[in-house]
Amino acid sequence: MLRIIGQTNIDFIGKRKIALFVSGILMILGIISVVGIFMGSANLGIDFTGGVLMRGSFEKPVEVGELRGVLSEAGYGDAQITEIQGENIPPNSFLIKSKMVETESDSLLGDRLLSLIKQEMPDNEYVLDSIEDVGPSVGETLKSKARLAIILSLLGILVYIWIRFDFRFGVAATVATFHDVLAVMGIFFILQKEFTLLVVTALLTLAGYSLTDTVVVYDRIRENLKLFRKRSGFGTTINTSINEMLSRTIITSLTSIFVVASLLVLGGEVVRDFSFALLLGIVIGTYSSIFVASPIIVEWEKKAPKRVK
Repeated sequence: MLRIIGQTNIDFIGKRKIALFVSGILMILGIISVVGIFMGSANLGIDFTGGVLMRGSFEKPVEVGELRGVLSEAGYGDAQITEIQGENIPPNSFLIKSKMVETESDSLLGDRLLSLIKQEMPDNEYVLDSIEDVGPSVGETLKSKARLAIILSLLGILVYIWIRFDFRFGVAATVATFHDVLAVMGIFFILQKEFTLLVVTALLTLAGYSLTDTVVVYDRIRENLKLFRKRSGFGTTINTSINEMLSRTIITSLTSIFVVASLLVLGGEVVRDFSFALLLGIVIGTYSSIFVASPIIVEWEKKAPKRVK
């Protein structure tokens, strides 16, 4: 196997209390973010709140401040306006994102914004390239389905690891995955990043990534427990297993980070938060497979020793 570092003998298990303290803080932030989402204080995207995302170009140059002024005077002061530039993008192109605003009109928000722009800027033709209009009822449905998807994925992880290893390993892997999801959500909440369906997709993706890394470490732990447990002890055997897989873990993580970082820098505005969530997830998932998933088994073994089959 390719190695970028030699054989190590780092006492990961000996530092588990410090790691669990750090993980506790990350999980608390994640729980705060979940409460914030339910209370409506989180920065939810139009996928969940309802709203519009439209991209188009003007015939003549337009300042962002001028366009923002037009929308603000009509009550859409929270709209996000981003000028788009690129080789295949028409000049004077803008990405306009606005959340649902309560009005007496039954028309879609996108139609209202288009009418407003044409009315207030009649001498500058606006050509619409694409539009995504989400009603509030659809947003509520998407929000509930997103929660269900995350919960079902965590339950699936518990059952899979339980069948492949045993119940203790399954609980530890589920807690580690839950820790990763909560940690990313907590960081997004603190930074006031927008929670969208793409971010939920990133959370589910990082859950799978974290699980894969954890399973590889668990496989080595199971092999070494059969060979060395009586001679080395439970904690020492697990520590040895983590060190043996450390080079593989670093190579996998760095490779993934290079790809996601490229997407973050070059992917554009639409996938930026998605890429950022994945990048955080890879780093936190690598950390949790070493400092969360395995130490939980050690603590469990100390309190309730079990003979490994």
